[in-house]
Amino acid sequence: MHHPTPLIATIVAGLVLAFIFGALAQRLRLPPLVGYLLAGVLIGPNTPGFVADQSLAAELAELGVILLMFGVGLHFSLKELLAVRRIALPGALVQIAVATLLGAGLALLLGWPLGGGLVFGLALSVASTVVLLRALQDRRLLDSERGRIAVGWLIVEDLAMVLALVLIPVLADALGGGELRWAGIAGALALTLGKVAAFVAVMMLVGRRVIPRLLDWVAATGSRELFNLSVLACALGVALGAAYLFDVSFALGAFFAGMILAESPLAHRAAEESLPLREAFAVLFFVSVGMLFDPAIVLRAPLQLLATLAIILIGKSIAAFYIVRAFGYAQTTALTIAASLAQIGEFSFILATLGRSLELFLAQAQDLILAGAIASILFNPLAFAIAERRGRRPLASPSPEALLAGTRLSQHAVVVGYGRVGSRIAAGLRAGGRPYLVIEDRDKPAAQAREDGAELLLGNAAQAQVLAAANLAQARCLFVAIPQAFEAGQVVKQARQANAGLLIVARAHSDAELLHLQQCGASLTVMSEQEIAGAMLGSGREVLGLA
Repeated sequence: MHHPTPLIATIVAGLVLAFIFGALAQRLRLPPLVGYLLAGVLIGPNTPGFVADQSLAAELAELGVILLMFGVGLHFSLKELLAVRRIALPGALVQIAVATLLGAGLALLLGWPLGGGLVFGLALSVASTVVLLRALQDRRLLDSERGRIAVGWLIVEDLAMVLALVLIPVLADALGGGELRWAGIAGALALTLGKVAAFVAVMMLVGRRVIPRLLDWVAATGSRELFNLSVLACALGVALGAAYLFDVSFALGAFFAGMILAESPLAHRAAEESLPLREAFAVLFFVSVGMLFDPAIVLRAPLQLLATLAIILIGKSIAAFYIVRAFGYAQTTALTIAASLAQIGEFSFILATLGRSLELFLAQAQDLILAGAIASILFNPLAFAIAERRGRRPLASPSPEALLAGTRLSQHAVVVGYGRVGSRIAAGLRAGGRPYLVIEDRDKPAAQAREDGAELLLGNAAQAQVLAAANLAQARCLFVAIPQAFEAGQVVKQARQANAGLLIVARAHSDAELLHLQQCGASLTVMSEQEIAGAMLGSGREVLGLA
């Protein structure tokens, strides 16, 4: 009889339970992140039943951190940050300071050392980028001024936390109550910052030239598999090199790898190709965090937990609201930022794990941070609902009924996806004077579609209410230009149900995808390899004497 190794058992149990509880959370209209954390709680040592290997889970979580930070770097936009720097930079720093002081104050009331209290407060100060982006996307706010401020605010918070991850280990002795030797601390800080500066210099001077050229060379080989491998090799290789050669964190190395890669013309493709693996390891990271959580903290320390939640949900939000108002922004904008920050997530988990490993605080502090994260993520949709009622304008997305009247176009074409293929289709329709509508759920392609003059529906076309807004019943043609065959199949199937006579053209990358899309109801399925081969053969027909 074959028994799975601890590594296989940990990965399989983590992913299977994460899927089950993530799907359940999605069904309940909660972030799947909540389900991943609960999956970790179930296979952790604090609940009965199967217990996964915690040491292996911690190593898998480290990979998750590397890939999470690589993803943050890939989406880091210096241009977008500079556009809202006057509010995002001072606002985020002041809000971090307020939340850190509140957390430290609570720690002192509980009798914890000041150093551990500061790390505890820092963990409560930073919101989850994953939760924020999903919330803004669901409410169609990413392209708004409020959305850009919130994202810029989070970028500043992320950068501050990256710096904190570098400095906390250096200051661990002093923070832990050890003897305070200013000369030693100054020397250690200077050495650490010097190493970070050297790493940044190498990345800006060497990595900025080498990494994009390497990707260009790999892309020129035409091997999709090799390209995917090169993206992961850059992320993991730079992270490991940063740790070994410059003694800086994996997180910082991965962040800079993503940031450098973001400057390449192939950045969009790199982000898409690496997304499945990044998301899989990110799930394992959240599962491993859930394994550390002891649910008994709810009964052991209910008042401490309520105080922690008060800092996250009330203290941070009030600070953010008045900071935004002090800069002259409208109440609606201030309420959006306040609701956006009323939760904590991935950096909080990393800081909690770091603080525990450096023995800066006891397990109770880590449990309070994890419990606060889970509860605040659950509460976040309600925070937006409260902000909506208090604001002057609705913050939430339109109702399905409103979306049904989303466009007045008829006899038009609908283009799903505004990437390299979709944008060319739209350009042809525009040149031919044909009315068309674009459906896109990504920030930058949607902005480009709007700039090109397209009527835009911002959302996922696989969602029934979004697709209904495109008025497919009176459309003439649907071009499904997204590369994800599964999602494309959902779009095709719903479109065929909405209009039995609609011409539906979809793209595929393999014979299996082609068959799947045809079974879903596509009128015509285009596979790039076939079309390229046909066009090339057609160009040589006369010379070769082919019929």
